[in-house]
Amino acid sequence: MTLLINDQAPNFQVDTTHGMIDFHEWIGSSWAVLFSHPKDFTPVCTTELGYLAQMQPEFEKRNTKIIGLSIDPIDDHKRWLDDVEEVGNTVVNYPVIADTELKVAKLYNMFPSDETGSAEGRTAMTNATVRSVFVIGPDKNIKLMIIYPMTTGRNFDEILRVIDSMQLTAEHKVATPVNWKQGEDVIIVPSVSNEEAAKIYPDGWDTVKPYLRKVKQPS
Repeated sequence: MTLLINDQAPNFQVDTTHGMIDFHEWIGSSWAVLFSHPKDFTPVCTTELGYLAQMQPEFEKRNTKIIGLSIDPIDDHKRWLDDVEEVGNTVVNYPVIADTELKVAKLYNMFPSDETGSAEGRTAMTNATVRSVFVIGPDKNIKLMIIYPMTTGRNFDEILRVIDSMQLTAEHKVATPVNWKQGEDVIIVPSVSNEEAAKIYPDGWDTVKPYLRKVKQPS
């Protein structure tokens, strides 16, 4: 089954560096970022795990949990995380899934469902499709999906920016314009009439086009 935005994120039970988890139970009432890696001890991914560990407090401020995935066993993960912490000058406090049977990767369309075998003997190149980011809401629905090539490190500042936008727009009847950052003007969504907008925003707004109305970000 192909996953789409707003689909229910497939649930799974799996071993991680923090022990066994049920994914939906682990998310609880939080948001979650699931990001996957094709292999332990790969250079780009090593930089990513370390940077995300440094950023974890920013995600926690937004009620967002982080969980990694790699198609290798727990013992390899633990040795790899030693390298990650040394290179990133940080401590990795989020769990990393050991997807040795390719179970989660198949559930999340990183591999075809009929992919055979386990992690044993596979290389980073044969796992090149396992470079995804999923942001999942408290309702357990998928809010964002991004797939990266192996040679391009992910921009987790952008992931954080998108979470800011999604959390804001989930609470208020607004959208965020191109390159929006926290605190900048937002857009009143077209489904809100001028009459309704006047009640919500008594100080008014800037009408760029009849369908493009900018207003200060709601607090």
